[in-house]
Amino acid sequence: MSSRQSLSHDSAALHVAGSARYIDDIPEPPDLLHLAFGLSNRAAGRIQNIDIAKVKSAQGVKAILCAEDLEFAADTSPSNHDEPLLARGEIYFDGQPVVLVAADSHIAARKAARKLRLQIEPRSPILTIEEALAANSRFEDGPRIYERGNCAEALAKSPRKLNDQLFIGGQEHFYLEGQVAMAWPQENGDMHIFSSTQHPTEIQHKVADALNLSMASVRVETRRMGGGFGGKESQGNAPAIACAVVAQRTGRPCKMRYDRDDDMRITGKRHDFRIDYEVGFDDDGRILAVSFYHFIRCGWSMDLSLPVADRAMLHADNAYFIPSMRIESHRLRTNTCSATAFRGFGGPQGMLGIERVMDHVAHDLKVDPVILRQRNYYRSAARVKEGEQANSTHYDMPVNDFDLHEMTERLLIDCDYKARREATRKWNKHHQVLRRGLAFSPVKFGISFTLTHLNQAGALVHVYQDGSVHLNHGGTEMGQGLFQKVAQVAARSFGISSAQVKITATDTGKVPNTSATAASSGSDLNGMATKAACDCIRQRMTAHLASQYQTDPDQVTFKNGLVRIGDDCITFAEAAKSAWMARVSLSSTGFYKTPNLEWDRIRGTGKPFHYFAYGCAVSEVVLDVLTGENRILRADILHDVGASINPAIDIGQIEGGYVQGAGWLTTEEVVWDQSGRLKTHAPSTYKIPACSDRPEQFNVSLWKGEYRTDTIYLSKAVGEPPLMLGISAFLALRDAISSIGSRYPNLHAPATAEAVWRALKGVA
Repeated sequence: MSSRQSLSHDSAALHVAGSARYIDDIPEPPDLLHLAFGLSNRAAGRIQNIDIAKVKSAQGVKAILCAEDLEFAADTSPSNHDEPLLARGEIYFDGQPVVLVAADSHIAARKAARKLRLQIEPRSPILTIEEALAANSRFEDGPRIYERGNCAEALAKSPRKLNDQLFIGGQEHFYLEGQVAMAWPQENGDMHIFSSTQHPTEIQHKVADALNLSMASVRVETRRMGGGFGGKESQGNAPAIACAVVAQRTGRPCKMRYDRDDDMRITGKRHDFRIDYEVGFDDDGRILAVSFYHFIRCGWSMDLSLPVADRAMLHADNAYFIPSMRIESHRLRTNTCSATAFRGFGGPQGMLGIERVMDHVAHDLKVDPVILRQRNYYRSAARVKEGEQANSTHYDMPVNDFDLHEMTERLLIDCDYKARREATRKWNKHHQVLRRGLAFSPVKFGISFTLTHLNQAGALVHVYQDGSVHLNHGGTEMGQGLFQKVAQVAARSFGISSAQVKITATDTGKVPNTSATAASSGSDLNGMATKAACDCIRQRMTAHLASQYQTDPDQVTFKNGLVRIGDDCITFAEAAKSAWMARVSLSSTGFYKTPNLEWDRIRGTGKPFHYFAYGCAVSEVVLDVLTGENRILRADILHDVGASINPAIDIGQIEGGYVQGAGWLTTEEVVWDQSGRLKTHAPSTYKIPACSDRPEQFNVSLWKGEYRTDTIYLSKAVGEPPLMLGISAFLALRDAISSIGSRYPNLHAPATAEAVWRALKGVA
């Protein structure tokens, strides 16, 4: 069987029928307690008094916990141990959990929690990047700096220079299934946790700490999530710990499901940035030097802000070789919910900065932005010479697989870019109200965790005597099709149909010490681990069959559900039963660690990534100059997924990534008021893209290039890179705005109708 088939998602039929089981669908035991947090209503201050009298008397309430009631320190942080489950004295953001309420129904717990009355001595919250800078409120003693060459000197010598500032807003994950967990006490004090999480091992670790248990005493299970996008990498810790703590104290199973409003108030968002830049270039548009200042609003706790900010620095070059480059990154502490992982993990913000620079330079020189980008690309993989500086990043990683020259030319031809560029110019000449814009943007995205030890995975595979296969691995399924792709890897290893491979829930009791399903590495890591386990079993079967049929092991092949042994042929099921009868083990673990990684984040040098994934997109938009209202008319995408394991799933990921990226940059606006209260806390106030917002013409193709990296069956990651293709939609809006004036538009992200309208006024 081929591992490269466009098979449907393993749960597609269940999703359509409404029978796919999520945490909230698990049958509830009769003595289940439901939990809810009582939240702070200020962004900064010190708790003077917690009045729970009305909470206690509320209908259905069984228990109430404050911070001092917790026997062991319950910390929810994935990094810095600075996120107590319940506020201890200080309030750091509006919506911070202060008390934990247990009741006999979900609605009773929520109603009771709303009766909490807090007396807080208020303090002036630090909410904006500018306020944090003024107060020197930050997570590191000073800024982190990566530099190649002498940037100041190169800028001073540059024939032409530009400088400007770009604001980039945050983004709400808006997964369809909110944060939810259930804890089920077991004998001997053990705990079984069901959690909607991208990181079961972290849940296991944090729950064990909170209960003062060994990790072996806590089992975490995740069958599927209704979306994650990074929002369930660390944000699921709090509900899981809360359930476990109450379950341990009461001996009763507990469940916690955030209401959407609470979810949006409590949980972190994408980090918003302010990027100040100065660029030096020559008359031909070749970039000689770029200086970036990244100012990042991280929220009240560290969470994953340091690696997010690091990755933004690592992707500040995107697809371009820049001889002299300096990035100074400030990680700022504010009284807002703690910003966290989000699809792209800082890469999109860093990438948007350099794309803004390229766009600005092209506008200044009156050069087609595509041509200017091509002039500054890294050298083509076909032309790179070993040790050549022109193909090393600003952090000294060689770029040996750069295909964007060829990909760009192919996309421009396929989407008829030149003719459409001229058609856009003519349209804008004859239409005063509706203006069109057309823009191109590329993506070069590094694949691996930048924290090197996370680049590992395990798998457990059983072959049963009837030929069916049981597969378990450390990756989690959040709708991205990981389970189906890894099942196809197992099927190829045994030469059987993927229908014979039973996909099972991610379970810390089966595969230990797993990394989060993040960094676009799910298929790479877990696919390789699964292949290692399957190969081990197949080798045992091969040796047994070769001995039984008295032939050479090279004469044993597995294909199309059959096993050929020389001139003989049996079914895979018969081969499995034969091995079992001969007492051959048909179970194996598999392990994989990404090779050849070396990264020093303090010095900013090394090889943090296994390889790069590439893509490019052309977007066409139309906007109303009277209102700023706009829509995407067409998107053409060419994306590099290597030798795709499942083209249908990969194309779906590319389409979804583009729409989510375009949403981040055009409609999704996170707003806090001057007191620190989140105003965009529900679907009524926060605008994610709907089906009607997708491009009317949506053309996605997969690049068929030379595959140079040793990955699982030569495939490439697809989870995060396509999100950044949405940058082309933002640039297309800038292009449309430029058609009404000569000045460079002061357009910031998200380019909502209001932001577009303001930018239009600035160039008119």
